[in-house]
Amino acid sequence: MLEKFKNDNCVILAVPRGGVPIGYHIAQAYHFPMDLLLTKKIGHPLNKELAIGAVSLEDEIIDDYPYISKDYINNQILEIKESLKKRYKKFLGNRSPIELLNKTVIIVDDGIATGNTLLAAIKMIRRKSPKKIVIAVPVAPTDSAKKIMSKVDEFICPLITNDFVGVGGYYLDFSQVSDEEVIQLMDEIYSLENKK
Repeated sequence: MLEKFKNDNCVILAVPRGGVPIGYHIAQAYHFPMDLLLTKKIGHPLNKELAIGAVSLEDEIIDDYPYISKDYINNQILEIKESLKKRYKKFLGNRSPIELLNKTVIIVDDGIATGNTLLAAIKMIRRKSPKKIVIAVPVAPTDSAKKIMSKVDEFICPLITNDFVGVGGYYLDFSQVSDEEVIQLMDEIYSLENKK
């Protein structure tokens, strides 16, 4: 389903940790560079599960909640950016994020549940002026798929279902991907890139 992009100037952005093994196989098959998509939601001060925004390494998107203090939001942005930087460094050492300008960005994960964090990530990536944003996931519920399809150039998903039971329900083996595996796979892709 990704064959049509094989000659494009593509970058794989994998959502750690579960999206990394999938991104790795795509990057390897098509010799695409791969980076990590690190984003985290900002939780509402009274209900951490309710997202009031999202933060990436270099950007943030805040929904309009008039009664939440600017200090709370600014502190959350700083805290989250700091933790994302530490994670990025842990996974990728001192490598710099890959430039996305005029590239076909293929965002890969092991599946989509609500898709809310992904929607925020798409908005932030759009600001970097890629040529196209493509989502490639194995499974998604129908309502989330529809929501995301309208925000990207292409949505590739072999299984879109009304009877969604959680991403793990569609895998024979849904063992947790460890940090060590992420580091190993990213190192392999990086060394293949540098051999070109």
